[in-house]
Amino acid sequence: MKFIKKSHVLMMLLLSVGFVNAQQKIKVDGVAAVVGDKIILDSDIVKYKQEIEARAEGDVNFNNCEVMEDIMTQKLLAHQAVIDSILVSDAEVNAGVQRTLEHFKSQMGDMNKVVSLYGFDDLEDLTSELTRIEKENLLIQRERQSVVSEVVVTPDEIRFFYNDLKSKGDLPSFGIEVELSQITIDAQPTEEAVKEVIDKLSQIRTDIENGYSMRLKAILYSEDPGVAQNGGLYTITRQSQFVKEFKEAAFSMEEGEVSEPFKSQFGYHILQVEKIKGQQRDVRHLLIQPKIEEEKLTAAKDKLEKVRAEILAGDITFEEAVVKYSDDKATRLNKGKLVNPYTNDAKFELNKMDPKLFAQVDKLSQNDITAPFYEETREGEKMYKIIKVTNRVDAHEADFAKDYVKIQQLALQKKEQETLDKWYTSRIKDTYVKLSADQETCDFKYKWLH
Repeated sequence: MKFIKKSHVLMMLLLSVGFVNAQQKIKVDGVAAVVGDKIILDSDIVKYKQEIEARAEGDVNFNNCEVMEDIMTQKLLAHQAVIDSILVSDAEVNAGVQRTLEHFKSQMGDMNKVVSLYGFDDLEDLTSELTRIEKENLLIQRERQSVVSEVVVTPDEIRFFYNDLKSKGDLPSFGIEVELSQITIDAQPTEEAVKEVIDKLSQIRTDIENGYSMRLKAILYSEDPGVAQNGGLYTITRQSQFVKEFKEAAFSMEEGEVSEPFKSQFGYHILQVEKIKGQQRDVRHLLIQPKIEEEKLTAAKDKLEKVRAEILAGDITFEEAVVKYSDDKATRLNKGKLVNPYTNDAKFELNKMDPKLFAQVDKLSQNDITAPFYEETREGEKMYKIIKVTNRVDAHEADFAKDYVKIQQLALQKKEQETLDKWYTSRIKDTYVKLSADQETCDFKYKWLH
């Protein structure tokens, strides 16, 4: 029963990546269904429904049967992924687990609270269960992608899709969209601050070589967000999603060796190889970021205010100022243009925008420029920015010419879903499915009982 409670609580947490109703203990109850070798609990359905409603802010209504079928299709994908020999690496799983642990900590403030609230013995117990669920989630994603990987839509199919929606009066409406460009001025640490960090890391390295514990030093001094959960320990391969400098240090040393201080985009590091296991290495890591003095932040803001004044006076265009002044490598050669990470194009829908960015541009008209504002990245970089609204489109009904890319995406999603529908129908016939008496009364889309 303890295992069932953990499995179902964490599955729902990972689906929502949040803590909706986190203070409510989840009641352990019966098995609603079995799909292949995957178990679904009655309370999974209740919790998943709560998460959907919370994310939609109450603007959606799913009955238990619809939620049940959604969960069952996910379990079918996970089950079939194993049969199809879909592979996920330990490095990918570990990275996902670390992100989840960091999210939990940011929500609750203390990992001990998370461990206690969800009934785990300790952090290792929690991490073990998260690892199992993260692997299943990755298998689901990969299997789904393999099913739809060859699905494409032709221009004729896109036009037919649009005309069909139009004839039925079902054309979607799109919210206010903006295109944005930015100029950033970084606040850099002084040479003295950098030297202080390197000297400190060098002394810690000497202490470790003289017998001190790297784990204890990491807990005491490291600014890596994950150190509280793992003591700075990571298992990596050459394919792991770590920065180049980190992997180069890890694979250039023998077991037990401690690196010299080295720099990455996150700050300055030392690293110890604890164990070499074939193509994998267990490494323990300590990160310190140089402190940036208030004078440096003020100087960055003052410089950007002068740049903005030049632009407003017409002495230089925004695009010219990007090339001349901006410190952001990712956008400097692209006229400062920001790319939407969810759509990979330049358009941002205001109602789907990151709240911090929304607060800066919501009230701006086309060609307006924000005042300089402060921002700090996850990597610890500190900067001031100005953002220009290069284009703003009011809310409108879908137009074939103006919204071709969006319509193409909607047509592709429809075709992918049709492909998945056929796949589900085919695989269900060859998969063991057992439903509880309550679930057998549902009018499902797919024929789960055969």
